[in-house]
Amino acid sequence: MHYLNISFSHKNSTMDVREKLSYKDDSAKLGCLAKLNSSASINESILISTCNRMEVFCSCVDIAAATQHIFEMLTARSGISIDELEGRASIYDDSSAIHHIFSVASSLDSMVVGETQIAGQLKDAFRYSYDKGFCGQKLARAMHHAFKCAAKVRNATDISSKPVSIASVAVSKLKSVLDSVDGKKALVIGVGEMSEITAKHLLSSGADVYIMNRTEEKASKLAQECGAKVLDICELPKAVNEFEILFTATSAPNPIITDEIIQQCDFDRYWFDMALPRDINYHKGERINLYVIDDLKNIVDENLSLREDSARKAHGIIGRSTVEFFEWLNTLNVEPMIKEIYQKAFQAAKEETQRVIKKGFIPKEYENQISKMSEQVMKRFLHEMTSKMRSVSEESKADMVTSAMQFLIQKDKSDMPDKYKCEHALNIIEGR
Repeated sequence: MHYLNISFSHKNSTMDVREKLSYKDDSAKLGCLAKLNSSASINESILISTCNRMEVFCSCVDIAAATQHIFEMLTARSGISIDELEGRASIYDDSSAIHHIFSVASSLDSMVVGETQIAGQLKDAFRYSYDKGFCGQKLARAMHHAFKCAAKVRNATDISSKPVSIASVAVSKLKSVLDSVDGKKALVIGVGEMSEITAKHLLSSGADVYIMNRTEEKASKLAQECGAKVLDICELPKAVNEFEILFTATSAPNPIITDEIIQQCDFDRYWFDMALPRDINYHKGERINLYVIDDLKNIVDENLSLREDSARKAHGIIGRSTVEFFEWLNTLNVEPMIKEIYQKAFQAAKEETQRVIKKGFIPKEYENQISKMSEQVMKRFLHEMTSKMRSVSEESKADMVTSAMQFLIQKDKSDMPDKYKCEHALNIIEGR
């Protein structure tokens, strides 16, 4: 079994490419995962599709065949040639794939290093794939350790002490081009996490914030939570020509702001499109300052320089966690454990045989017969248990079973409980 990750992110792809590769709605995600697992070379897969990245993380039996299948699938969806996709993609396998997914979970691979949004997105992607039956034990193990690694990074560094997201960076950009946002009217379109963060940042800076969404009930709920106002979606054509400040982050499949509704205005407008696919597509209109995701890289670079020390510590943690993960995987092979169990049992039988002979309970001349009988008793006693260990080795609960057995048969080592303690990844995700 191998791990494989094919990644398109802000590091290697333009927004146009990421838009064509993105999977926004559940129907598209479901179709993608089904096509991935239709390959004989892929047995489990997870799809990560956000505004800054599109990644396929899978376990496979043949890396070359799985890679070819993924690129053929992506080129059919996007219309981008395989040559271009291969030229852009970052391809990781086995240890490098695990190191990469640990880095993503720890937000070391994010545009804004230390942002906390990606951890939730990664958990959602895993949960969706697991619930739909597209991934199981193999990827669950990796994801469980990825989240443990991310927790170590957060606890050992201050990389996320002041959480920064694309939304907060966008507001920072706005503040850098305006003297003040205090008292200015700002429209936030969408009710997702980025919209919520944006609204809260704007409100804390004194802006007069309005929330707009296709579903008015959701807009009202977010507005109530944040202390903002609500504007009906029907007012969008009027609002784009009245508001000086506009942020949009919807999941609409097509642009919601186009030339048809844009009018000339006698004031400067500052628009921030944080959606992928993009919400704004226009070719006319003076005095419109449009910022999209990729335009925020300057502030991101400043963020990187401020967090270099924490990032170096985090990379060290990720490297050690990758090594520990593969060491732990090696302990899950039940055959060496079964062999050790039998060896311990036979040694106990041998010692007990020698004890009863030394005590005179059994004559010395019967030593061979007693030894054979003792070993046979142990084999009969252990047969059912070891058979169950073999049968459970491919089930989701295998990690807990093997970890418990490791602790029991090596309980003389003081570090065993922590090293081999493993709960199912979904327990961690659900907080159980």
